[in-house]
Amino acid sequence: MDMLWSGWGDPAKAAPLPETVTGLLRDLLGVKPRTAGPVALEDIAVPEPGLEPAACQALFAAVGGEEHVRTDAETRIRHTRGKSTPDLLRIRDGEVDDLPAAVVLPADHDDVLAVLRTCAEQGLPMVPFGGGTSVVGGLAPARRGPFVALDLRRMDRLLALDPVSRTATLQPGLRAPEAEALLAEHGFTLGHFPQSYEWATIGGFAATRSSGQASAGYGRFDEMVLGLTLATPEGTLDTGRAPRSAAGPDLRQLLLGSEGAFGVITSVTVRIRPVPQTRVYEGWRFPSFEEGAAALRRLAQDGPRPTVLRLSDETETLIGLAQPDAIGAGLQPAGCTAIAGYEGTDEDTSYRRERAAAVLRECGGTPLGEEPGQRWAHGRYSAPYLRDSLLDAGAFAETLETATFWSRVPELYASVREALTTTLTESGTPPLIMCHISHVYENGASLYFTVVSAQGDDPVAHWEKAKHAANEAILTAGGTITHHHGVGADHRDWYVREAGPLGIEALQAVKRRLDPAGLLNPGVLLPAD
Repeated sequence: MDMLWSGWGDPAKAAPLPETVTGLLRDLLGVKPRTAGPVALEDIAVPEPGLEPAACQALFAAVGGEEHVRTDAETRIRHTRGKSTPDLLRIRDGEVDDLPAAVVLPADHDDVLAVLRTCAEQGLPMVPFGGGTSVVGGLAPARRGPFVALDLRRMDRLLALDPVSRTATLQPGLRAPEAEALLAEHGFTLGHFPQSYEWATIGGFAATRSSGQASAGYGRFDEMVLGLTLATPEGTLDTGRAPRSAAGPDLRQLLLGSEGAFGVITSVTVRIRPVPQTRVYEGWRFPSFEEGAAALRRLAQDGPRPTVLRLSDETETLIGLAQPDAIGAGLQPAGCTAIAGYEGTDEDTSYRRERAAAVLRECGGTPLGEEPGQRWAHGRYSAPYLRDSLLDAGAFAETLETATFWSRVPELYASVREALTTTLTESGTPPLIMCHISHVYENGASLYFTVVSAQGDDPVAHWEKAKHAANEAILTAGGTITHHHGVGADHRDWYVREAGPLGIEALQAVKRRLDPAGLLNPGVLLPAD
C-alpha cells in the first residue's frame, strides 16, 4: 500500500481533532478553520515528463522492461518531495513544479548500476526514493531539467542471516515493519523504531543516520550497521569485512548519512538481537524540565540505562503530546512527564527497572505506573497523523531537532524556543512550542521541538523565516543542525558552516570521484555545482 499522497501514512488511521483541541487552538492561537481541503489528486495539472525517447528506452533496458518505468501522473505526484509540513502544504495546493519525469523501479544491485550508467549517459539527475518520509528536503534536488526518482520498493528481501554472529543483510527498499517480521521468524529484532517506522526503509535509515525511539538500549542505526554496499556511476563500493577494524578510516561512516549524494545503498548488513522476552514501559513525573533532564543524565552516564528514555517539557506535558493518544483528554497535571521503557530478558529487565527507579526517585521523580508508558507505546507512531489533522483544522504544525552536550542543553533549549517564539510572533502567528529529550547519551542529548501556530496568510514563508532563526540559534548555542532527520536541502547551508570549508571540500572531492557528473541528488547534503 502507498502512503497518503497529500499527508502521512494510512488514510484509515487519520482522525479529526477532538473539539477540546480545536477549541484550544482557536482560543489560544487564533486558528481559523480551513475553508477547503486538499485539491483532488485528479485535478492537479501535471506537466509532461519531458524525457527523450532514447532516454526512456535506455531506462526500460536497465530495469528489464517498460513496466518498471512509470511516467503516469499519480506515480510521479506520489514521488514529489517528502513529508515536511511545507512539502504537504504545497502539494495540498496542487503545486508540483518539481515532480520527477519518471519513477524507475530496479530489482537488484545490477539494475541500480545499470540505471546509474544510463542516467550518466543521458545527463539525468537521479534521486533515490525509499519510504518518502524525508522532512528536510531530501527528495527535492536542485535539478537541471527532468530527473528520475529511483524507487527501491522491489529491493525488499532479507538476503542473509547469521545467527551465530547475530547479523543480517537486508535490501534497502525493505520497510521497517517488514524487516522486523522477517527477522522475528528467526527469533531476532533490529530494535530500530523511529517515529517513521511504519513507512521508512532500511536504506533510508542508513542514508540519513536515523535514530530510533529505543536508541538508549539498541543504539542509533549507524551504530547497528556493520557493512553496506553502494552502487555509484563509477562502480560498486563494498564496506565491512569485520565488526571492527584498524585498517584505515572506516568507509562505512563516510557512506552512512550520505543521503544519496555519493551513490545508492543496495544492501545493509546490521547486527541483530534476540526478540526480547519482556517489554514494559512506565511513566514518571518531575517538577521541572531541568530536574527531569538531570535524572536522565544520571541514568545515561552512570546507569542502569533503560531501553527507552525520554522527557517532555512542561508545555508538551500540559498539552498531552507526551502521550499522543491522550490528546483531547484534557490538560495534564503540572510538571514534566518522562517515559522509561525496558526490553530484554525477564531477569535483566526487572533488575534494570528496579535500579533505575531508585535513581529516578532520588532525582525527584514520582512514579506514575505503567499506564502512561503503555499509552505512549501504543501511540508512539501517531504524531504525524496528528500533524495532518492539525493542518486540516487550519493550524500549522512542524518539528525540528538538534543535539548537544549536557552542559549546553539549557542554553540550546532556551535559545531555540526564543528564536521560534520571536519570529513567528512577529509574523502574526504566535506559536505554542513544545519540546522533549528524545535520545540520550553519556555525554549529551537531543532536543526535539514541536511548533504549532495559526497558518496565517503565508504559512510556508512564515515557517521558513522561523526555521532560519532556529537554525541560527542552534549553531550559535553549540548544537548540531540535525540529530536524526538528516541534512537534505533544508539544512544544507547550516551543515556547510558546521562542517567547515575544508570538511566540505573533502566531501565534494569524494562526490566528484563517485559521481563525476554531479547527478546524484544534486543540492542535497552538499551544494550543487
